[in-house]
Parts: sequence; C-alpha cells; structure tokens
Amino acid sequence: MTENATEVTAAGIARLAGVGRAAVSNWRRRHADFPLPVGGTGTSPSFALAEVEQWLRDQGKLVEVPLRERVWQAIAGHPAGAVQALIHTGCALLLVRDRPTAWLELAAAPDERMAALLPHAMEHVLTDRFGPEADTGVHTVPSPEASGVHTALPSEVPGVHTALSPGAPGVHTPSRAESPAAESPAAESPAAESPAAESPAVRAAGTPDGRSPHADRAVHTPTARDLMPSVPLLRAAAELAAGIGAGQAFAFLLGRQLDANPRQYTLTPAHLAELMADLAEPPPTADRTARGQHVRTVLDPAAGTGALLRAVHGPAALYGQEADPALAALTALRLALDADTPRGAAPGPDLRTGDTLRADAFPELAADTVLCHPPFNERNWGHEELAYDPRWEYGLPARTESELAWVQHVLARLRDGGTAVLLMPPAAASRRSGRRVRAGLLRRGALQAVIALPAGAAPPYGIPLHLWVLRRPEPGVRPAADVLLADTTGLPGPTTAAPEAAPTGGRERLDWPAVRAAVLDAWRERADVEGVSRVVPVVELLDDDVDLAPARHLPRPAPGGGASGLGEIREKLAETLRLTAELVPPAAVPAGSAHLPLTTVGELARAGALRLRTGTAAPGSAPVPVLTEHDVLTGAAPAAPAAPPAAEATGTDAEETILLEPGDVVVPVVGGGSAARVVDGTTAGAALGRNLQLLRPDPAALDPWFLAGFLRGTANHRQASSHASTAARLDARRLHLPRMPLADQRRYGERFRELAAFEDALRTAGRLGGLLVQGMYDGLADGTVTP
Repeated sequence: MTENATEVTAAGIARLAGVGRAAVSNWRRRHADFPLPVGGTGTSPSFALAEVEQWLRDQGKLVEVPLRERVWQAIAGHPAGAVQALIHTGCALLLVRDRPTAWLELAAAPDERMAALLPHAMEHVLTDRFGPEADTGVHTVPSPEASGVHTALPSEVPGVHTALSPGAPGVHTPSRAESPAAESPAAESPAAESPAAESPAVRAAGTPDGRSPHADRAVHTPTARDLMPSVPLLRAAAELAAGIGAGQAFAFLLGRQLDANPRQYTLTPAHLAELMADLAEPPPTADRTARGQHVRTVLDPAAGTGALLRAVHGPAALYGQEADPALAALTALRLALDADTPRGAAPGPDLRTGDTLRADAFPELAADTVLCHPPFNERNWGHEELAYDPRWEYGLPARTESELAWVQHVLARLRDGGTAVLLMPPAAASRRSGRRVRAGLLRRGALQAVIALPAGAAPPYGIPLHLWVLRRPEPGVRPAADVLLADTTGLPGPTTAAPEAAPTGGRERLDWPAVRAAVLDAWRERADVEGVSRVVPVVELLDDDVDLAPARHLPRPAPGGGASGLGEIREKLAETLRLTAELVPPAAVPAGSAHLPLTTVGELARAGALRLRTGTAAPGSAPVPVLTEHDVLTGAAPAAPAAPPAAEATGTDAEETILLEPGDVVVPVVGGGSAARVVDGTTAGAALGRNLQLLRPDPAALDPWFLAGFLRGTANHRQASSHASTAARLDARRLHLPRMPLADQRRYGERFRELAAFEDALRTAGRLGGLLVQGMYDGLADGTVTP
C-alpha cells in the first residue's frame, strides 16, 4: 500500500456497497481475503480505500461507485484530515474554474511535478480573489526545493508546456526574488476596477480594496509538500466539477462534511438566512439614489459557514470574520466558487480569521448591511479587557450578556442609517442584566423590531429564537417613537392549517412560506395584526424590566380560533367520535396454534419480491415534500418544501433522492417503536427522508397492507432490532413474514387496513379533543366564554 493512501471506515465501506455496517462486519469474519486494517483503532479500524474497492469489485459487491462518492471518500480518509483536504480541493476547483487552461496543462504532469507547480498557480488565483497574503513572511509559497520536492521549474519541466511558463497569456510567474504573496493584484484583478472599489464604505477599511491592513486573508496557499498526498483527490474533484460545475462540486463536498459533523458546526438554515437578508433590504419606497452609486457592502462578523452572506441578493461586496481558521477558509472558498461568473463585478469575498469582539478585522468598515448569527451564551467574550471599548455606546454589556455585545459591535460597523439583522436567543430580550443596554437601544431608536420565530427555526431547535432588526441612528434624525414586536410561534404547521390539527412544532414541521410571509408582512406594513404583531410605543417598554419579548406584549390567538371556533371544533369532534365508534375492530376470535412457514424481508429482496431502499433526503433538501420519521410515527402528511432548495447545500443531489410510489411500505429504522406506513395517493411523489427504509413490494407477489401489518408486530420488531448506545436500530432485512398465497395475504391486508383507519380516527379525535379542552380553559380564564 502506498504511503498516505486514502483510508475508509466500516461505515464508509457500507455506504460504498449499499449495505449496513453489520454486513461489513460479517465480511471481515467470513472472508479471509478481506483487506486488513491500516489505521484507526481496534473498535473503529480504517482500511485502504483502493484495497477495499478492489475487494468489493472482485466479490461482485461493487457494481459502480459514483464519482461524487469516490471523491468524498478520498476527502474523508485524507491523511491530513477532511478539513485540509476540502481546503486543497476548494483551491484546486477555483483554479479549474478561473484558469481552466492552466489546470489542464498542470494535470498533464506527473503527480510529483504537479504538486510542485500547483502552489504558484493557486497563489495567483487566490490573490485575484482574496488579495495578497499579509506581509508576515509566514504564508508565502516556498520554492519546490524548499518544500521537499525536487523538481524542475515550470519552464524546465520536460515534455510539459504549462500555462504557468514565463510569457504564458494571462499568467505572471514571479521570480525567486519576487514573492507571489507580495505581488499586488490591482493590475490583474477585475475587482480593482469594479464600482465597489470606489465605495466610501469600502475605502474606509484601510486599503484600496477595503481590506484591513493588519488582518491576513482566510485562505492560505498550500505548499507542495502538503499538496502531494492530495493530487489524486484534486484530479478526481476536477473530473466531478467537469460534470456538475466547480461551485456545485465544492458545495456537495462541504455539505457532506457538515452533515458528518453536526455537533462541530452551528448552521444557519438556508430559509432563515434568506429571511434575514430580506429583512435587511431597504423598503421599496426608500431613496436608492445615493446607494446606487456603489455596490452594497455586507458584513457578517460571525460568518460560520457563510449561509447569511450567500443569501444576499444582487451585487454586493461581502465581508466576514470567523474565529475558526479552517472554517473561515472553507467559507471563503464556498463564497468565491458560488459567484455567478469566474470573475464578478464586485470584489471577491473578504473573509478574515480572528475573534471578532477582541480583534476586529474591519475596525473602520462602515457597512450598508450587517447580518449576524452570533454565538450564544458566551462567558469568555472579553468583558474585562474590553470594558472601555468605544463600541459600547449603549452601555457596557454584563458578563452574561455576550449577545448584547454583538448587538453593539454590529451597530458600530454600520454606516449611519444602515440596517442589521441578528438572530438572538429569547433570553436576551428579557434578562434583567441587559435592561440598561436594551433601554439605550430604545431611547436612541437603534432597535426597530423584535420578531419571535417558531421553535425549530435554527439551532438550538428546541426554543423559539428571535430576530432583532437594528438601524444605526442618523445624526439630526429624531429617533423612532415605537418598536415592532411580532410573534410567529403560534402559526400552524404545513399540515395543520385546519383548526382541528394542533401545531406540532419542530424544524421538520415548520411552514416556512407562512412564517416568511407573516414576518415580512409585519415588517413592511408595521401594522397591528391580532395575535401576530403590534407596534408598541417606546415609552410603554421603558419600565423597570425593559422586557422586549413579543409574547409579553401581544396575546396569543386562542386554540381553535377563540370562542367562535369552539362550536365548529365540537361538531367535528362529535363526527370523528361517531366514525371512530364505527371503526372499532370486532371482538378478537382466538386462533389455534398454527405454525406458518416464515421467510425474511432479506430473502424476499434477494428473490426479487420486493426492493429495499434507504432514505437520504433532509427536510428542505428536495423540490418535493419530504416524508420524515415524525410523519410515519404520527400519521401526518409530509411537509411541502418552503422554496426550491439548493441540493448541493445539504450534501445530497437529485440522483440520491428516492420518490415514493403508491403501495410502498415505509418503516423507521431508529427509535425502537413498531411503525409502518403504506404510501397512498396523497403521499406518493414525496421524497423518502432520513432514518427511513422503503420496502417496494411486487404487487404480483406481496400485498402491501399484509407486509406493513406483519412488520408492525411487537415480537417481530424486537427480534430484528439491535441496540447501540441509547437507541435501538431496526434491520429491516431480519423482519419475518409468513409464507402464504396472495389471496390469503389480501385477507390479512384488509384487516390491517381497517386497523390503520381506526388508528387515524383515534389520532384525529385526540387532536380535536385537546384543542377543545384547551380552548375552553382559555375562554373561561379570559372571560370570552361563560361558565
């Protein structure tokens, strides 16, 4: 095996072969020629990807590995780690897109020479996009000899004429005395000629292109030694980009990395990012004459994965800062590769690394717009060392009020009259330790609106987060006398528009079109809407608590539409109870101890009687509704998509999406409960969600209701489940089914269908009864219903 070969875990092997991890364990035990581990630990070994692929191919277990899967496995098993592999890939994809001729000629060289030549080519592209490296002497591109790779200079490579050779069109090759990092891109970069370069807000940042003179760029040029183990990966990534585009290729790979490490990154969902960007847009009646003279400047001081900056509409100069250097590099590359054209009219995204509150990378920037999803509940944000910071115009934030420190930092980076939108925890609106700062924001007119979102809008998903809309006060302009408070937490979910269905909440049940419409209507109209929004005078809020929580200042709508709707709910409940009584199963008749011959789902799949598929779609990741585990367990309909999604943002694509057909049987694979759902006409066409397994029976061999009914048996479910950690996982292949003729299957299936209808009626009656009871309690308590 070659040194630094790509490694893959048992989970990766299972993904390659389309089986479960238990099957991989069985292969290791039963096949003496299975590849030996080359790394990892005893409990989690890793294997050489090339050896595994060859073994799977020899055994006939690997028909075809999709290119995107091979590239991802190479990244996941990279010896330097997935993050560094992604950075190398992003730099290469930027070169592929911006200078395709140079890439093709470089790719013609052998791996060692290609690794030696790549840093110089990458440095030119990165400088064009992100500006030169800071003059620190640390991040310059070493010569091939200095990097430990002995090779000829570009003009001396025998048999390879590259676009990096001296005199090649569009490429300037520096001499040894001329550091690529010190070369100014002003002569080459179109960004230097864009209208944004003349913006006063950008010019104030300290350099001709608006970049802070003391901050280094986020993406550093990798050395030849670092790139050497990545060359095969980069070739494969370029092949993937040739099929789907460089931007989509990188977005897909980055999405896989984010999905594989959900606890490592705090994500801002795309729909929420778009809503925040829309809130920051100037109103249609605003005078845009002055603003139209330059490209709008947008700052995200806690950039994360760049979701907020990607949501910005129209041409804009994008600025961001991120404390994690690796994440800052990935975000900068994602933004650069997301550009509509290889070189846009606006300057490339300026992403900087560092602690924003302690070491602001843009101390003189006056942005038109600031979008921010700051970290919550930070105690070590710099309270002591920043006590006399000039940014605290509205009061020194308490040690426990890091979010209010971010609020004031954002206001300090806005131009006069500029708008900011922040995602905030609900406690920031009401904690007593922050009342002085909140009062200062109200008195100065800086706080324009506080909008409560439903739980599940963003992590942490269990609480209803707030959006704060801020505007930097303009000298000589009288502060606003009121603040908009809006509460969308009571909006019904996508399948709960009818009054008899109670909102279920959760990120998978959010009706984003309804939330978006309610928020934007409340913001643009600034009108009082019962139960949703209210324009509150500032003097009413300036009490001892300065509590800005919207729920405290406008009543929530009563369940069922108030007293007037309780009669309708009562009638529907009575009708549902009548139907439920009719569907009560007849008395059970004891049967003799019949021993029917059994088979397993796995055997039926091998015989072609059914097909097994595993769901991969996440809510919002497909242009169609996504059936989730929650839907199967509760009998709810799949939620409609909020908007056409960018499939690459979630690490999935259209080829992986499995669409449901009538007669399919869907079972959850995690959780330990027995459940199965037969897809009907109303659910058909939806995408199969994660943690779900689909069984598609052949109608000539299996009745779907017969299949679903026996899959729900408690004993059957228990024997097919295994326990790992605190959760049970179902192996659908081990589920048992009796062997019987199709006519007998249909007789059983009809009884199972009747039981399912009875179960649905019970669910509906329970929801209606809960609404009626709560509505009566509320009506009696607030005086709208007489005793």
